[in-house]
Amino acid sequence: MDHAETLLAIELVHSPVAGRVERLELTVAPGTSLAQALAQSGVVLAPALKIGIWGRVMPLDTLLRDRDRIEIYRPLTVDPKEARRLRYRSPGDKSKRVRPNPRR
Repeated sequence: MDHAETLLAIELVHSPVAGRVERLELTVAPGTSLAQALAQSGVVLAPALKIGIWGRVMPLDTLLRDRDRIEIYRPLTVDPKEARRLRYRSPGDKSKRVRPNPRR
C-alpha cells in the first residue's frame, strides 16, 4: 500500500472577519485528532471560538476521518431573529421580501 493512500484529506474552513472565508486543505495521518490538525494548520485560534466538523460542535479530542470538514465558528454579533427584524424594518423596497403566491 502506498503511503499517500493512507493519509486523510481534511478541509479546514473559517471566517476570520465578516465577509471573508478562508479554506485550507490538509493531509493528516490516520488517528489525528481535531486539536492536532488545528495545530498542523497553523491557524491561530482565540480560546472562545467553537470548533466543529460538518456543522456540529465537537470536542478537540475527536479523531478525524477522511474528507472531514473542520469548521471554526465565530461568535454571533447579532441575534439572527433580531437581524431579520432589522432587515424587515429598514426602508426600501418591501416587495422583494414578500413571498409569491404559488396559486396565481
